[in-house]
Amino acid sequence: MIRVIQPARTVGAVRARRRRLTVAKVLGMAGRVLVLITLVVFAAAYLFPLLWMISTSLKDMGEVFAIPPVWIPAKLHFENYPLALTTYFPFFLYLRNTLIIAVPAVAGTVVSSTLVAYGFSRVRWRGRDTVFMILLGTLMIPNWTTLIPVYVLFARMHWTGTFLPLIVPAFFGSAFYIFLLRQFFMRQPQELVDAARMDGATHPNILWSIIVPLSKPALAVVLLFSFMDNWTDFFGPLIYLNNANLYTLAIGLYNFQSNHRTDWTTLMAASITVASPMMILFFLAQRTFIEGITFTGLRG
Repeated sequence: MIRVIQPARTVGAVRARRRRLTVAKVLGMAGRVLVLITLVVFAAAYLFPLLWMISTSLKDMGEVFAIPPVWIPAKLHFENYPLALTTYFPFFLYLRNTLIIAVPAVAGTVVSSTLVAYGFSRVRWRGRDTVFMILLGTLMIPNWTTLIPVYVLFARMHWTGTFLPLIVPAFFGSAFYIFLLRQFFMRQPQELVDAARMDGATHPNILWSIIVPLSKPALAVVLLFSFMDNWTDFFGPLIYLNNANLYTLAIGLYNFQSNHRTDWTTLMAASITVASPMMILFFLAQRTFIEGITFTGLRG
């Protein structure tokens, strides 16, 4: 057997390379641990208010402002939930009103924004890019500047005091959702559209048969965002609704706090109940939501 003796310089280079690889692995592991610790800290900071709300909703009133703070009540008062939702807070009435607004508003937003986004992404017409820039410019106009003229318009149409000012505008599209969907539509293969056009497909056929099935993540994001906006909307119902029987959940929580001198235990119970559908919806659609965000114009 022939034994090959490596020069000392070669052996030293191999050892130095191994040391560099070891150091790189250690630094990489340390970096991942640091990132994990940072994420845990931020997650704890984010969850702190939610955990405090849950804890407060199960406390006795005397434990709310106890020093030091009480995280785990001596006795869990689950009766705060039915007390808040039936006695102090007409939950089911406000839930009905919120759904009457949210469901058609979400449907109108998704359909109208999809149609306009398709026109900006797949239909070629003169001045398209200029109009799109003007549309994006409307995102920089604060809502407060258009509040009075819009309110006067709805008042002259005798829509104030009804759900119409909160539902009908959704059927005219949203600049933000149009931008989001356009960015996603632009990523779809143009070859599919060209092939469909050669087969005689019209633009509505292309939209509903090709673009929409390929854009389910983006549409899910629009649906989720729109539903969250309508579910948590406080300013719109506050301006346009003047009948207590038409109040939404957000307005109901505000009146709950004002009328009952802030009974914090039942207020937190009502708040947890109102926020629960949003949290459940997000966790159920989390994968689709993240996928839609990743492949649209919201990514960095």
